[in-house]
Amino acid sequence: MQERETLFAAGLSLKTSLTALGLALLFGVPAAYVLARHAFPGKALIEGLLDLPMVTPPLIAGMGLLFLLGRDAPVGGLLADAGLAVLFSPAGIIVAQAYVALSVLVRGARAAFEAVDPEVAGVAATLGLSPGWVFLLIEVPMAGRGLVSAAVLGWARALGEFGATLMVAGATRLHTETLPMAIYLNIASGEPGIAIACALVLMTLALTLLLLLRALSSHPARGPSAHARPAA
Repeated sequence: MQERETLFAAGLSLKTSLTALGLALLFGVPAAYVLARHAFPGKALIEGLLDLPMVTPPLIAGMGLLFLLGRDAPVGGLLADAGLAVLFSPAGIIVAQAYVALSVLVRGARAAFEAVDPEVAGVAATLGLSPGWVFLLIEVPMAGRGLVSAAVLGWARALGEFGATLMVAGATRLHTETLPMAIYLNIASGEPGIAIACALVLMTLALTLLLLLRALSSHPARGPSAHARPAA
């Protein structure tokens, strides 16, 4: 039973966190690019909303998601009408993880885009590339290492998410039991063996991600971004 529960928690954590990372990348990378390259009314408000998960206690963030996704809420009502169960299900875990990962990812991705010389994209645009192709073929590859680092940090944040997940998905063994949730459940029920096993798995994953980040930061930059500005 101990091995089964540990494997379930590890598998669920990996599946939900990777799905959440995919959602965060889908929305976060374009948002980071727009924030890095454009000025528009309400930009400061959007920046504040995106940074909110970084300064809001996870339980409060989870409470907000709980009210937003409830059956009586507009978003929750639409999901219920479509037959999608989000609250107290693995889908709720994904929502909570994506919410907290998005903030970390956008901040890192924005810094990566701001480090790319906009003149290079301007030259590509003069050659006839549309803005969408400039973004995909020029901006994203040149910011690639920074984007990967942002993704790794976002994934790490999603893997360790507990408070918002507890509020949105609950703590049900072998159903919504991620690694942090398994640690919480088994410490509360006096079963430290499973809690320690899950903690070791989580620490191993975290150490692996830290080593990956260190490798990315220590690897010398290559490609067009390293030669974007000619020497004086």
